[in-house]
Amino acid sequence: MTIKAVLIDDEVNNLQNLQQLLNRHCPEVQVLANALTADEGRHIILQHQPDVVFLDIQMPGKNGFDLLRSLSNYEFDVIFVTAFDQYGIQAVKFAAIDYLLKPINSEELQIAVSRVVAKSRNKKQNLQLENLINLFRQQKEDQRIALPTQKETRFIATGQIIRCESSNNYTSFYLSNEEKIIVSKPIYEYEELLAGYGFIRCHQSHLVNKKYIKSLIKEDGGYLLLENGTQVPVARSKKEMVIEAMKNG
Repeated sequence: MTIKAVLIDDEVNNLQNLQQLLNRHCPEVQVLANALTADEGRHIILQHQPDVVFLDIQMPGKNGFDLLRSLSNYEFDVIFVTAFDQYGIQAVKFAAIDYLLKPINSEELQIAVSRVVAKSRNKKQNLQLENLINLFRQQKEDQRIALPTQKETRFIATGQIIRCESSNNYTSFYLSNEEKIIVSKPIYEYEELLAGYGFIRCHQSHLVNKKYIKSLIKEDGGYLLLENGTQVPVARSKKEMVIEAMKNG
């Protein structure tokens, strides 16, 4: 299956390098056009209607996110190709969108392209990309995180998540509507993503939303009592951190 692509990066050398890697390792990708600015990128996206856009985040003037915000339809996938940027990459992870760090690793490129090929068979409005754009518009309480399960990707508001619990490389999300969602990713990945949204890593296996904590019980080694009656253990090394976090609201 051939997928149509456009490449957008403010440096010619980066465009040439990516083109060569795609020619060598991803022959199913047909590159239709390149662009050096966000405005040029918007034009080639509208002109060529690609299946996938390889997009740099940091560009002079308008960046990659500005470009995406200027569009109204997202019937394409995006693979971000960027140097590490904490804020941008956190948002991309939040939306479960692929990104490649420069210099590009050929194996990671092939994996990202294979995901696009799989999704292109059922081409439709890209909800993950819409979610990424909305992350920059919403209040924190309303921001949604993408949770990829075996059957689908769920988009859940951070305020709906009561707690997360890990089991090996799986993480279970317990929601305020009593639903449970299991994701095949370790809990430490979500600790980083949810740190700015009122979540506390009170134990190696537990991450808790502060707004659902009723009290810290000192008996039985110490645990958090949640509003729904759930008891979550607190590691000894985490007790002072938990207390300080609760004091700070």
